[in-house]
Amino acid sequence: MGRSRTGPAEDLLIELDRDAGVPLHRQIEASIRASVQAGRLRAGASLPPTRTLAAGLGVSRGVVVEAYQQLVAEGYLASRSGGYTQVAASMPPAAGAGAAASTARPAARGTAIGAAVGTGIGTGIGANFRVDFGYGRTDVSQFPRAAWLRSVRSVLTTAPNDRFAYLDGRGVPELHEALCDYLNRVRGTAAVPGNVVICNGYGQGIGLLIQVLVQHGARRIALEDPSSNDDARVLAGAAGLDMVGIPVGPDGVQVDALHRADADAVVLTPSHQWPTGGVLSATARAAVIRWAKRRGAMVVEDDYDAEYRYDRSPVGAMQGLAPDHVVYCGTASKTLAPGLRLGWLVVPPRLVADVTAAKVLADRGSPVIDQLTFADFLARGEFDRHLRRMRPVYRRRRDALLDALRTHLPDLEPAGVAAGQHVVAWLPPGLDETAVVTAAARHGLGIRGVGPYRISGGGPGGLIFGYAILSESAIAEGVALLAAAIREVRGA
Repeated sequence: MGRSRTGPAEDLLIELDRDAGVPLHRQIEASIRASVQAGRLRAGASLPPTRTLAAGLGVSRGVVVEAYQQLVAEGYLASRSGGYTQVAASMPPAAGAGAAASTARPAARGTAIGAAVGTGIGTGIGANFRVDFGYGRTDVSQFPRAAWLRSVRSVLTTAPNDRFAYLDGRGVPELHEALCDYLNRVRGTAAVPGNVVICNGYGQGIGLLIQVLVQHGARRIALEDPSSNDDARVLAGAAGLDMVGIPVGPDGVQVDALHRADADAVVLTPSHQWPTGGVLSATARAAVIRWAKRRGAMVVEDDYDAEYRYDRSPVGAMQGLAPDHVVYCGTASKTLAPGLRLGWLVVPPRLVADVTAAKVLADRGSPVIDQLTFADFLARGEFDRHLRRMRPVYRRRRDALLDALRTHLPDLEPAGVAAGQHVVAWLPPGLDETAVVTAAARHGLGIRGVGPYRISGGGPGGLIFGYAILSESAIAEGVALLAAAIREVRGA
């Protein structure tokens, strides 16, 4: 049997099997048609330009044009002036889109479950270094100010007066709809506007969820091991929840250990596990869903850096497979800027009222102008354009890091390199992680080890390289400093 190969299309979740014997344009047609029928692509939602989609999928533009033309002829899509293509207004989402979406997607498609415990908080190391590989930081110098300003002006000119009054705690309807269009199109979710709650970043979102889970009787929460020691671990402890670590392997969390955890909820990062970078397999994701359904437990999914992938096929969101058992968490912190404090939750229907009430009690709702601006930014396609511009920037920086490691430290083993804004490099046996981090600081290099993020202790030593805000020359300098520090440790 030929190997199935998928081509990434960042603006639309499509998989192509070049060994299937089915013409590529037919596969594209079938994927888009299924998304419209299942409600993942809402009436009026814009599709990527044909050149953009063709480049992302690695096919000729003519293949995409042919697929679009066929779907226009069938009435699923509509062309408008300027060459833009939208889902036809005459093709509304089917009733029960969430349920349909959970069955329409192939079981083998990648998903994201989990919440990155603490990945929503940018982390500097707290000292002045020549080079600082602190993780969780986005290059805010690249923030699209001009495009954002256009959206601000549009909002201030056109927004209805009642949008500036008190709203319910979920946020503005315009952002609910724009986010659902985006997430269903790009991440394969089964999101509906009525289940979206806007929050002030992931940190507030996970806090609201923990509060509601405790109200519903939760007593124990399972976390990936290793995972960040911010956000979920701190908030769960403050809420009185027992915490149990679930070991993480090369392919993400070990599901067998989850079955033994006796937990009421699990917080995971399976699209790109933080910090190890593993991707949870389709079989493991299905097992997590079965676990959640059998126990009546909740899966908290943090899609903290899914927009940035470089060398791998698309990985969709688990929420689209089990919308009644998965809370989807998203944030603009890794894509635009953490200072925006924009986050969102897609909540199972039975929890919407309680999460909304918790949000109202916390702050009466997130700032309206920011929400309306982001909604306009999404609807205009500016978010897609910004991501297309940033992916090659981060990819070049990642490549510079991997090249420098191969040159100066070939015995370190990089992992999780295909996506995101950080890389973990495992240390060879006999090289002490703490000693390396300490020596690196003496050489003017800021870097963190994996050890402080382990819950149960033990495990191999590793280093976390955040590369998003560093120039390629700074990355090369930092790895050279690390090599000098490691030579010092080995000499001692």
